[in-house]
Amino acid sequence: MAAVVLGTDEFAALARAEALGRGLPQLPLVTVPHPIGGTRPDSVRAKAALVVDEVIQALTTAPGLSIPGERGEEAETLEAPADPDRLQAWVLERGLGDGLPVLPPTPERVKALLAGARRDPDEVIAVLPPRLGEATIRTLAINAALAGARPEHLPLIIAAVEALADPAFNLAAVQTTTHPCSALLIVNGPLAARLGIASGAGALGPGPWANAVIGRAVRLALQNVGGARPGREDRATLGHPGKYTYCLAENEAASPWEPLSVERGFAPGTSTVTVCASEAPHNVNDHGSITASGIVVTLAGVAATSGNNNVYLEGEPLFVLGPEHARTVAGEGWSKADLKQALFAAARVPLSRFSAENLERFAALRPQWFQGASADAAVPIAAAWEDLMVIVAGGAGKHSAFIPTFGRTRSVTRRIGE
Repeated sequence: MAAVVLGTDEFAALARAEALGRGLPQLPLVTVPHPIGGTRPDSVRAKAALVVDEVIQALTTAPGLSIPGERGEEAETLEAPADPDRLQAWVLERGLGDGLPVLPPTPERVKALLAGARRDPDEVIAVLPPRLGEATIRTLAINAALAGARPEHLPLIIAAVEALADPAFNLAAVQTTTHPCSALLIVNGPLAARLGIASGAGALGPGPWANAVIGRAVRLALQNVGGARPGREDRATLGHPGKYTYCLAENEAASPWEPLSVERGFAPGTSTVTVCASEAPHNVNDHGSITASGIVVTLAGVAATSGNNNVYLEGEPLFVLGPEHARTVAGEGWSKADLKQALFAAARVPLSRFSAENLERFAALRPQWFQGASADAAVPIAAAWEDLMVIVAGGAGKHSAFIPTFGRTRSVTRRIGE
């Protein structure tokens, strides 16, 4: 059966990478000028008219032989320079870095890292899109070496990559979307303290070594193994600093509620990592409220915006409560479920705050809230109150954060093997 990939020119590199990864290097690609979304119908029709003949030719011309389902390229072993200064240029030339200096992944350092996993180095942990690269224990150790991670960090990195590869996370979309989302790692349990993963003041940096190198190692693996190179396969319009590293531990000692891991069915004392496809944190400043309902009003005001993905793609938006705000809420006897229900009721966006074009688009994507709704209706930021995520993190100060997500994704939690 003849086939062709049709897209905009801005996504050509992504289309070629995916075709190669799926063993279809000869699959024809036809592009039109970007963009298509948010343009007038007559403009879309004009762009389509430009490529009709090219599409017909692609569909009626036999491409070169390719084998569906087989890898389009073989794994390659590269010898990196040991000299740190030469290494930076070498990495930059090959698109293997993130723009920050990396450490040499020498055989000795990689071997030391592998000892932290105590597993077969060639064991395949996951297949990462869009390149469909095989993430083995060894390749994860190499990326961990680039990031400056230590052997004791490797089991957490492995668990995080396993979680990211869960179909529920929708990694293929997260890796290639124009949305500025990145994998946020939330660590629970005693391992967080043993590794020195910060959960208090400044937990999202700068400063904490473990947070920085663990999050960065995962990010480099997504880029170097998965093939999501910024500006090429990774199509984020702006990106955000969490695409360098995005990792913290929940401040369980300061939380008045059960930790995220226990809420998700793990026994107390179990070390876990949860991955979320998250935007950058949106600060919530409330120095005045002394009641749970007051805190809810402020949190909901920051969360209920017409421009975040959760309002039309749902998903699991995350609220990170600072310990002082959490104590205020729990001080009135509120459970975490009580807080989620209150936020779900309050964090709603009036339809009057959407453009007419977006109302039409969202009615097709989320008809239960947008289709046929009255002009004075308001839509929530999730499908149900249970989908809201709440953790406690940070130090002193009356600040919390709202972190929207990609939307069409689910967070995934995995136990960390030690």
